[in-house]
Amino acid sequence: MNSAILICRCFNLPDPRQHGSGNPGATNVLRLGGKLPALLTLCGDVSKGVIPTITADYLHFLPLGLSLVALAAVMGHLFPVFFGFAGGKGVATAFGSILAISLPLAVSLLLCWLAGARVLQRSSGGALCAALAAPVLSYWLAPAYLPLMLALCAILMFRHGDNWRSWHLPPK
Repeated sequence: MNSAILICRCFNLPDPRQHGSGNPGATNVLRLGGKLPALLTLCGDVSKGVIPTITADYLHFLPLGLSLVALAAVMGHLFPVFFGFAGGKGVATAFGSILAISLPLAVSLLLCWLAGARVLQRSSGGALCAALAAPVLSYWLAPAYLPLMLALCAILMFRHGDNWRSWHLPPK
């Protein structure tokens, strides 16, 4: 179940796929319903990455197996069966998977997201900055997960294509 859709139903908010940006994610829910529904959406999306990945880690999966579980969690968020294969952009779920794999890498990427979002004044700007930094930071902090970070970077860049193609930098 998509967290944004479930939270919007619980708070009697409009369907995020039909309103705002049309994206079922925390940023759109923030626009539609405020901070609490957005925070709950974010927690739900992050947990979709954390829970399967941390479970696989508990079961002693090797890095390749953990990477495949993380990638499956993100792909399940992007292409949910019950919503016609039209899901969110995958940032929070990818972050959740990374959080379960490497806390130093996740914290570093969160800082990249914060810096990018502040400079570009867009959540999607922060997401793209973090996605681009993920392979580089992974090389130093979690080299066994570099292939996963390359894949996630490519997926997130593709999913945010409409965002980065339409950007105009804020005036100075």
